[in-house]
Amino acid sequence: MSSYLCAIGTANPPHRIPQTQIADFMAQALELDERGARKLHALYRVSGIGHRYSVLPDYARVNGEFEFFPNTPGLEPFPSVGRRMAEYRRFALPLSVEAVQACLAQLPEVELRSITHLITVSCTGMYAPGLDIELVGALGLPGHVQRTCVNFMGCYAAINGLKLANAFCRATPGARVLVVCTELCTLHFQKSQEDDHLISNALFGDGAAAVLVQSEPAANRPSLNLTAFHCDLEPDGHADMAWHINDFGFEMTLSSYVPRMIQQGIGQLTQRLLADLPVELADIRAFAIHPGGRKILESIEQALGLSTHDNRYAYQVLREYGNMSSATVLFVLRDLLADLTAADAGAPVLSFAFGPGLTLEAMLLTVAVANQENIPDVAEVRSAMEVLSEVR
Repeated sequence: MSSYLCAIGTANPPHRIPQTQIADFMAQALELDERGARKLHALYRVSGIGHRYSVLPDYARVNGEFEFFPNTPGLEPFPSVGRRMAEYRRFALPLSVEAVQACLAQLPEVELRSITHLITVSCTGMYAPGLDIELVGALGLPGHVQRTCVNFMGCYAAINGLKLANAFCRATPGARVLVVCTELCTLHFQKSQEDDHLISNALFGDGAAAVLVQSEPAANRPSLNLTAFHCDLEPDGHADMAWHINDFGFEMTLSSYVPRMIQQGIGQLTQRLLADLPVELADIRAFAIHPGGRKILESIEQALGLSTHDNRYAYQVLREYGNMSSATVLFVLRDLLADLTAADAGAPVLSFAFGPGLTLEAMLLTVAVANQENIPDVAEVRSAMEVLSEVR
């Protein structure tokens, strides 16, 4: 049995805020002096991010008139975890539903009652009965749909969701799995001048992505066969990327050493993923890399010999949305999938995501077109890539 990623739908909150405007908010909220504000604006300028989305309108405002943060000097009393989780519960469901609707609109042959499994993924909010159960009611899914929650794993968690979907499809003939990643990162702004918090405040945004995975390719569009997965840990980075629940929200540790550690580990991760497959790195021309930040993308390019054009989908998502934790790599795959045609059948796609641990996740996907042989041997892969390079 095989599994195929057939469609991806995405959704973002209505507040699309320029990065420069968020920097203004942060400088005021952190009560920075003129020198500190200049340094902060410089950090935001080199981030590679043009806009981010938030469920909170406050980041587009200065000098008060806030809806979530207190309209007081220093934003005191600073919102508690309970206050933030109330906002998560308020906004997560409608955003998730919008992403699911965008996904299934691409597959008119798929009825909601045919969904056999629902996987929800999030690290920015939790409650019970949770988002999974609320989605069953809001979408009208059958009550017996099998539900699984992937919580608090961070930016790489979408790949874990896809691993589960792959296992369900391989184990159950006719399985149709809906994977929904919803992250409201901007609820967790930390009022701190520590470098880790300054960096994370400059990167993260809100968004949701929904994916349909089933045991056969889509009838009317290219799909992505979930061909192989590999995970590795970089123990030296255990303290450099972390995610903790504290009194005033979830606190991200994101050290400036992370890009260097990813650069050191990404080559070995790729070798191990491809070791038992009839594909080599040189055969791959399509990449879907989680844009954890501009420096991370640049470090991977240096380690694997990639160009910025190879990484264009990741840069595009980073520029338009920032880092939306687990949902981000699915936005990258969305853009890549939209560019595929029947001529790409058999082409390999390499995808990476990273998170606390330091965890390095990799997956190989293969472009599949209905009624064609979808998992080629190495000669077929190389032949397809030669044709594609001539055409492009």
